Amino acid sequence: MTLTELAAEAAAHWGGRLGPLINDRENAVFQMGLPGGGTAALRLHRMGYQTAAAIGSELWFCGALADAGLPVPRVLGALDGAGFVVLSNGRIASAVEWRAGRPFGEAGVPLAGSLGEQAALHCALGQLLARVHAATEALVLPSTFTRPAWDIDGLTGGAPFWGRFWEHPALTETEAAELQDARAFVRAAMQEHARTTKRIPVHADVLRENILVDGAGLSLIDFDDSGMGFAFYDLGTVMSQNLYEPAVHDLRAALLEGYGKLRPVDPAMVEIFTLARTLASVGWTMPRLAPDDPIMRRHIARALMCAREAMA
Repeated sequence: MTLTELAAEAAAHWGGRLGPLINDRENAVFQMGLPGGGTAALRLHRMGYQTAAAIGSELWFCGALADAGLPVPRVLGALDGAGFVVLSNGRIASAVEWRAGRPFGEAGVPLAGSLGEQAALHCALGQLLARVHAATEALVLPSTFTRPAWDIDGLTGGAPFWGRFWEHPALTETEAAELQDARAFVRAAMQEHARTTKRIPVHADVLRENILVDGAGLSLIDFDDSGMGFAFYDLGTVMSQNLYEPAVHDLRAALLEGYGKLRPVDPAMVEIFTLARTLASVGWTMPRLAPDDPIMRRHIARALMCAREAMA
């Protein structure tokens, strides 16, 4: 069965009209017309990545934030009321409301617009993430809530969620040692941070492609990697894509200014979590990309650069 045929099977559970394939990365995402009008994002979840219980928890989390008035997609139940369905090949499908807007940017592509426009968007994004974290802290999680850990062990333990980045086969012996040092550095800082900061559910993948800009408003989509961690990891994830921007310091200042308008922010810990994200991303590449994919070396170079600056 082709991906499109499988998506058509999934769309039938919502009585939907299958539209074009929008993205095929972790999940395959199709546009879908709804019976009563309107548009949805039909998601075919990557097999073997998240369990059914974890997908159910993701949908609960996203729905709870939408109910709290945050600009995130509402979960759309299937015709039988189920939050997700299991397809004939065992793959899980879900549907969420279509959010209008254009992506904030694209990985590896310089940000568009003037510095003033970029800074304004980062300030608005900081405020949005502060609102999300405030709402998240107020949630009472169900006893069945289960999501990946983006905490101390999830990022720097012996078996990080995205893999043992310091064992990447493309690393030289010297580079591997540097990443081990960076891992220990991040781990110690996170352990100190955890003394006064509790874990909460975080988006954990606030990349440019997952932020939509619609006029002056921003939306946050794709909670597929959401899990238990520390709030500043979301800010660090944003900054991990800005490290090669000429105005990286201005963008960081704008992001933290926006966040700081609503919640306390620790710039030093945002730097730590930026490094943590670049390290995790090295691990992410190992099972997903071909050994000769140039993204492998780019992620390694970025992590090394970030580590050397943070530990200088």
